[in-house]
Amino acid sequence: MTAIPTFTGDANPYGGGDPYADYRTADLPFTQYANLADRQLGAGVIAANDEFFAQRENLLVPEPAEFDPEHFGHKGKIMDGWETRRRRGASAEHPWPTAEDHDWALVRLGAPGVIRGIVVDTAHFRGNYPQAVSVEGTSVPGSPSPEELLSEDVKWTTLVPRTAVGGHAANGFAVSVEQSFTHLRVNQHPDGGIARLRVYGEVVPDPAWLTVLGTFDVVALENGGQVEDASNLFYSPATNTIQPGRSRKMDDGWETRRRRDQGNDWIRYRLVSESQIRAVEIDTAYLKGNSAGWASVSVRDGEDGEWTEILPRTRLQPDTNHRFVLPRPAVGTHARVDIFPDGGISRLRLFGSLTEEGAARLAARHQELGG
Repeated sequence: MTAIPTFTGDANPYGGGDPYADYRTADLPFTQYANLADRQLGAGVIAANDEFFAQRENLLVPEPAEFDPEHFGHKGKIMDGWETRRRRGASAEHPWPTAEDHDWALVRLGAPGVIRGIVVDTAHFRGNYPQAVSVEGTSVPGSPSPEELLSEDVKWTTLVPRTAVGGHAANGFAVSVEQSFTHLRVNQHPDGGIARLRVYGEVVPDPAWLTVLGTFDVVALENGGQVEDASNLFYSPATNTIQPGRSRKMDDGWETRRRRDQGNDWIRYRLVSESQIRAVEIDTAYLKGNSAGWASVSVRDGEDGEWTEILPRTRLQPDTNHRFVLPRPAVGTHARVDIFPDGGISRLRLFGSLTEEGAARLAARHQELGG
């Protein structure tokens, strides 16, 4: 585990104006990965030992935490995060919490995966954030209850050891455990509040499930696809294009800035494994005056393979789902969508199935990572 960077101590008390003006953050090297704790993927906070001031579900809200300095309720200041009550000691002689006292929340990841980095965001918690945090992970198949996860039979692996954090800051931790996890236990020592939790990593799908599906979306995030690179991320992340479901609003897709040259924009993907693609779907939902004008799709087999165009440059309509059945199956491990000249798409779907080699590689990786 590496903290990048370390923010410690209180932030200044809120003095008015923009509440994010003195927010402490940094460029974190792992945020190019997908957020495995995304509600859109199916993540949830399934239990917490205490949520007296603010409910645990706030941890996974996709938008940045909001702050209203005049918003109070019967229990006190209403915060946009997860906040527990102040811990106390056992007696007047020992009014302080012990070194072991802590609060916890159980998080179900939206998809099992290898975690590359974790952000414990204490935005707007200036004097009421935890002194330290720790994060553990486990892999339990099926849909375990909180009681099952907390039983002595479950083995937890430390991803972030107990580490001091700062208030009103994005506390980032790089994780280097090569193992697949399904659930996290987030601990705050001894008490306090956390605004948001982000868990960046790579999905590790269950080969048995994909085999049963037969034909599925081989680039979908939930099935193990990922974005490797993109030409432009000005308005929204390229990972949006492989999220589950249809886009719900304009910024739930991928949109580039306006080009003023003769080039074009693109996204490069890694498929779940070597696959045979038989159909393509390109959706421009909610992109009306800013959808891509044309698009093409190419695939390659292997890191050094040659790109082969499987969908030639095709006119796209705004706010429309376009479907294409390929004249012949295309085999590949990577895909690229090119849009012309700029604009955006909301979703890309590549329907097909694993090749025999692709299925073998995926099964080996799943076993290696303890999935």
